[in-house]
Amino acid sequence: MGRLTFPSPRVTSADVEKWTRRVRRRKEKDGKKMIIHLWSYLYRHVLRFWVKWILRQLTGKCELQRICDGSKKSAERTLKIEHSLESSKSKVLQSAVNASEDEVKKYVELIMEEKKIDIQKDTGFALKFQMCLVQITGYKKLYLDVEDLRKHPYNSNNTEHEKQLIELWNLLMPHEKLKARITKQWCDIGFQGDDPKTDFRGMGMLGLVNLLYFSKHYTHEARQILAHSNHPKLGYSYAIVGINLTEMAYSLLKNGDLKTQFYNLVPSVAQMNHFHRFYCYLAYEFDKFWFEEKPESIMYFNQFREKFHDIIKSRLQDYDAVLAL
Repeated sequence: MGRLTFPSPRVTSADVEKWTRRVRRRKEKDGKKMIIHLWSYLYRHVLRFWVKWILRQLTGKCELQRICDGSKKSAERTLKIEHSLESSKSKVLQSAVNASEDEVKKYVELIMEEKKIDIQKDTGFALKFQMCLVQITGYKKLYLDVEDLRKHPYNSNNTEHEKQLIELWNLLMPHEKLKARITKQWCDIGFQGDDPKTDFRGMGMLGLVNLLYFSKHYTHEARQILAHSNHPKLGYSYAIVGINLTEMAYSLLKNGDLKTQFYNLVPSVAQMNHFHRFYCYLAYEFDKFWFEEKPESIMYFNQFREKFHDIIKSRLQDYDAVLAL
């Protein structure tokens, strides 16, 4: 039996040129990345020290003082303070960002001593710096609180959990009585099956609490969005999308993207209700976005979700960002 032979693919000059351009672009991209990485390394490990030293000699003030003097009272100041502390070679400054709320004053005193800051000459520094440190430590505490709620699973044997679930139904569907705990009626508000508890697996109680908070504090808007979600062509599963938006809010918090939001909005320690309010903003804005985009099908949800995520993330990059209803 003879060998099986296959025709060789025909390679044209256009194919070669296309491949060459692709290789060239990749090399250029890798070259730029290398230059950026090298510059970043040199700045962090060599130049930054000398820049700070020169500025201290010229101004008589350390970097933390210059930030407090030169940045307005907003996320800009707190973010720069946070970056300065994290970039410091001093263990005292580095550990300050992980201080508890009760340790803030102690760290303010330790850092002023470490940086030789004269409180008589710079009377406003201590208060400005303390406010920044309170916000920084508060953000980390908020993340831990949100994470605890996310890890807390929905339990149908927990009367409080069940009470909150029924309350959600009553707020969204005031004129329709729930016939049973396990029923197809749950699909009317966007759950996937007869028992909503299965839909809370990913986000735990955080998903339910977000949905309930929106329905309690923005009842008119929640019912309006629920009505939109039943649109014959552009409709979507209200509760499932709501839980998906909880995941979006959670990931933005975890990755630090919500720092501008909370550092601008809350002058002290951000609380759980601030996170819930941001979720309400997402729920309201996503509904507007969905109907403006007019997707051909719910099958394109992930694609449009990512687009919406990028829009929100871009808005949060503004130092003055405050996203709220």
